[in-house]
Amino acid sequence: MNRQHLATLLFSLSLAACGGGSNDPTTPAPAPAPAPAPAVSPGAVSGDATSGIVAIQNPTPITEIQPSPASIGADVPATYFGTAPSTVQKELIGPYQLLKAGTVDEERGTITLPLYKGRLASGEAVWYILTDTDDQKNAEALGLNFSSKLSYAAVGKGARRGRQQLIDGETVVVFNAGRVDFSPVHSVTPGAAPNPFPPTAVQPGAVGDADYSPIVKIGAHLYNAPIVAFNVDGATLDAFCAGNADHRLVHDKVVSICARDNVVTLALTTGFSFGRPVLYLSTEASDALPAALEGATLAPGLKDIKVGSDDSAFSAVERLFAVVNGATNDVAGEIHPQRQGFNSALRGEGGPINVLGGIPTVATDYSPLWDLNVGEWTASAIAHDYRTRLTGEFEYLGMVQRGHLTGPGGGPFGSTGFIVNCPIVSRFL
Repeated sequence: MNRQHLATLLFSLSLAACGGGSNDPTTPAPAPAPAPAPAVSPGAVSGDATSGIVAIQNPTPITEIQPSPASIGADVPATYFGTAPSTVQKELIGPYQLLKAGTVDEERGTITLPLYKGRLASGEAVWYILTDTDDQKNAEALGLNFSSKLSYAAVGKGARRGRQQLIDGETVVVFNAGRVDFSPVHSVTPGAAPNPFPPTAVQPGAVGDADYSPIVKIGAHLYNAPIVAFNVDGATLDAFCAGNADHRLVHDKVVSICARDNVVTLALTTGFSFGRPVLYLSTEASDALPAALEGATLAPGLKDIKVGSDDSAFSAVERLFAVVNGATNDVAGEIHPQRQGFNSALRGEGGPINVLGGIPTVATDYSPLWDLNVGEWTASAIAHDYRTRLTGEFEYLGMVQRGHLTGPGGGPFGSTGFIVNCPIVSRFL
């Protein structure tokens, strides 16, 4: 099964029955399957820490991945322990904020970033954030993530063009193309129990036009500049300075946005990278299915960026690993300690807890453009209790190599052909 076949399989499983992604409530479930599970909140699917998921024994989804205190089992309290090794050297174990341009609130699971205002060449206001660049010195100066791989994203519509221009006495970035419609209502309707993935209907809450990609070339360098609001004035956005953002006007990850203060607060998603629990932003995806599952904007321009090359020369992507059928909460009132995957997320139990490849300070191959690889535990692996929560790339690939994980539907494992834009924010270890 080639990559195109795998992508077709994923979409045929999840979209064909609902008319190509429309949220048509009249579409019947195939008999004699049980009735579909109730619709879950977009945040519950994507894993946003602000989604309001009831974590049963955990106060927030953040604590599901947070490390336990080092003082457990010791004869002294946590206050007796020294500072984390990461305070001495960032590559060592311990908490470390990677996207330094903003302020992270770990309790709420959010980051507050500078809000930039630009324009489209046709005159519309473009409100955007900056998260990554291939300009290492500017990354250090602005507190952005550095990604050398971004240099290879400027193919086809993979990157828009931006230029500085003086307008009414103010220097702004003017973008050549790329509109985003934030008016659609984000929805994901789970499939029939006991396996709610694939969903029977999906609708991304924001849809970019054919030219939209979050990647922008300004001068000689590329920047990751996701649009969070489009063609709306600052006075309208100022109504959401204290929260209660209207997601018909702004990105679904926006918690609050304030034009007069030039800031925006966005919900973060939980995951792992090489065994280290992390928080990241999820802002765009190249196709409707991952865009809806991630609570992200559909960005068709990302389709022009090559996938499947991982860490080879001229690759713009790094790999992200997801699981279809990880463990779910099977005991009332308890969270399964190995919980993971799309089925669990679509049951409303929390985010899918995806596994990211390389991130800064851990590896040198980081890119915010993640090539989505999806695995499914085999019936044999589940029967033999081999299924566990996976937290690292090579742990995951080892399960594939041993035959315990396959591609969806038992097919060969590999790229789905989908890209998700997920800038890393911080790590807990």
